[in-house]
Amino acid sequence: MSKDTVPGQGAADVVADLSYTDLREWIEEARKLGEVREASGLNWQEEIGMAAEVILHDEKAPAVIFTDVPGTLKGSRLLVNFFGGKRAAMTLGFPTHLNKLELSEAFRTNYMTDLKRIEPRYVNDGPIFENVIKGDDVDVTIFPTPKWHEEDGGRYIGTGSFNVTRDPDEGWINCGTYRVMIHDKQTVGFYISPGKHGRIQRDKYEARGEPMPVAIVVGCDPMSFLMSSSEIPYGVCEYEVIGGIRGKAVDLVKAPITGLPVPADAEIVIEGFVQPGNLKNEGPFGEWFGYYGSDVRPEPVMDIKAIYHRNNPILLGCAPQRPPDEIARYRALTRSAIVRENIVKAGVPDVTAAWAHEIGTARLLLAVAIKQRYGGHAKQAGHIAAMCHSGAYAGRYVIVVDDDIDVSNLEEVMWAVLTRSDPATSIDIITNAWSTPLDPRIEPERKAKGDFTNSRAIIDACKPFYWKDKFPKVNQPSPEMRKLARQKFGYLLE
Repeated sequence: MSKDTVPGQGAADVVADLSYTDLREWIEEARKLGEVREASGLNWQEEIGMAAEVILHDEKAPAVIFTDVPGTLKGSRLLVNFFGGKRAAMTLGFPTHLNKLELSEAFRTNYMTDLKRIEPRYVNDGPIFENVIKGDDVDVTIFPTPKWHEEDGGRYIGTGSFNVTRDPDEGWINCGTYRVMIHDKQTVGFYISPGKHGRIQRDKYEARGEPMPVAIVVGCDPMSFLMSSSEIPYGVCEYEVIGGIRGKAVDLVKAPITGLPVPADAEIVIEGFVQPGNLKNEGPFGEWFGYYGSDVRPEPVMDIKAIYHRNNPILLGCAPQRPPDEIARYRALTRSAIVRENIVKAGVPDVTAAWAHEIGTARLLLAVAIKQRYGGHAKQAGHIAAMCHSGAYAGRYVIVVDDDIDVSNLEEVMWAVLTRSDPATSIDIITNAWSTPLDPRIEPERKAKGDFTNSRAIIDACKPFYWKDKFPKVNQPSPEMRKLARQKFGYLLE
């Protein structure tokens, strides 16, 4: 971000215009930007995972489509690194000149401030039914699913995917992103962290002693994936939110066996049931913390009853790496917007910006900027950021700064911590907060007891309110003078 730009200012009048509805249309838009490359003949055993490790850490790297993967369905493909470069803005429906904080603010004002919802439209057929595999012919291993990390316990077909489930009590549909591991040709397992909407629904089926119907969409358009992996309010169906973002209803078909709604233009859908008590060892998997946090343990198994796919299907891959990585990039933009909106809707005034930092995979480190209005304002903003829906899960640190700090710039945020906070008086600690078995800092003994809570630090890195006017001035020119200096002498940086 330019030092002369007010955070979010460039997004004030931006209007969203989503140029795609399915993954194939997204690829064509990304090609127009010159940001798609193809790699042919790499194997799924290790080469694709190795290539992904190189690609996903570089925000300027292109999207890559892996073709002709040996031993997989002829014509099938795998797309990785959808979120980066100019295509990140295109994916969200915004102009490509916006910086990341402006993109996040445009996402917030266009999509999250007024959570528009459009009911999906049910159609009788769609490209997803171009190929139908049932019964003994079911074989989920035919797709180009890689072993993403060297120490993974298997092939994970579900990374850039979402699971469709229905609440057995309330009837609402949830679309949630949870990792999906291939056990064999006709079974997969998926891990869901406690407290997530899909886990709540699964626990209800388990308590009833009933099988849970599931449809796993493993080839969807990027906006649908982003919404399925974001904190949408409980009871709200992601399909309705996606429709609101597009400005038109999402076309859905009912999966023939479970009746669950899936996108008519999805690339691949896996349909089946999770029987109560049917468990298999799942993991380990290199997770978004940057660790193998959950090891190997029994997790529910889905028996696959049918697979549907388009001709020459495309698997969307979004495997976590040690951050910062692709997951950190898209989560930072979307979660920052949602966190800010959560804080504002909780009644905190004058929140000027928020950023969920990439180095913490957009969860472990939140920075919030405010224009201080009263004593305790900073602590109020920090505590709500730590405990709101988007900030509560697996957080670690929340830093509140004055509005002269660019919250997306980690160096500026840490400068504020080092010069405006006092270790003895500026830090609050919250204990017994909502975390996850993936958290590497939870002791093995507590994990064994099912205790997946952690602590949070709220750091007030604002100028002390009651004497902020006497706080030493920052030794930099005014915004007007900085702008003039760049206009006159910016050529020296070229």
